[in-house]
Amino acid sequence: MLKSSRFRLLRIILLLIVLFVVAMNTWLTDVRIQAWERPVWVVLYPINADGRTDTEAYIDALRVDHFTEIGAFLQREASRYHVEQNPLAEFYLAPELYAQPPEIEVGAGLLDRVFWSLHMRWWSWRHDSWQGLEPDVRIYLRYFSPQEDRPLSHSLGLQKGMIGLVNGFAGVDYRGMTNFVIAHELLHTFGASDKYDLETNEPIYPDGYADPQQKPLLPQTRAEVMSGRIKVSPSWLLMPQTLDNVIVGPKTAREIGWFPH
Repeated sequence: MLKSSRFRLLRIILLLIVLFVVAMNTWLTDVRIQAWERPVWVVLYPINADGRTDTEAYIDALRVDHFTEIGAFLQREASRYHVEQNPLAEFYLAPELYAQPPEIEVGAGLLDRVFWSLHMRWWSWRHDSWQGLEPDVRIYLRYFSPQEDRPLSHSLGLQKGMIGLVNGFAGVDYRGMTNFVIAHELLHTFGASDKYDLETNEPIYPDGYADPQQKPLLPQTRAEVMSGRIKVSPSWLLMPQTLDNVIVGPKTAREIGWFPH
């Protein structure tokens, strides 16, 4: 009985040590990234989410320079806040992954989201097609054929674990929109919060508006990156097709360490 109790205590101590190491590593990563003293290394992992041949053909043709718009956007916006690090982020394209990441229901509760987050981090550790330097952030790109008339699941970004899960269409016409979603989820991993109503997708005033002081307020012509929509009229929301008309607002800049809180 005594031996069993000691073994159980040892297991608990080892688990606490592992949790402490993971927590410290996450904290140190957050601190280092928000210091912006070196480029953030981002690895993109394409995944054929629907198994179609046209989706596979699109993935086969992907190149890392298809994502340069994201780096240019980050650099442009960081310079507005006088962040001197250049380049701000470096992007790498991993070979295609053939395992499917865990999914989560749209209306999942807090406990389900916590378990999904842990599962996603475990899955990410087990499935890695990248052979280069250890990335700071991993973004998994689940591509679907635009020939299928289907809504895409909500994309997600985890600051704890530095992981993004992006759902996009496998087509050249959708590349700019996918790059916008990647940028949105990437900033989540840096510590940015959503700036829109999760039930209606409406940008939250004022932080979810690119130009909250504009008079008249509508129509807006640009989007705040963490709001995800351009408010054109009281009943019309428009998703950005490229990052050209997207900005990082002051609250988001504070959250990711671009100027003092």
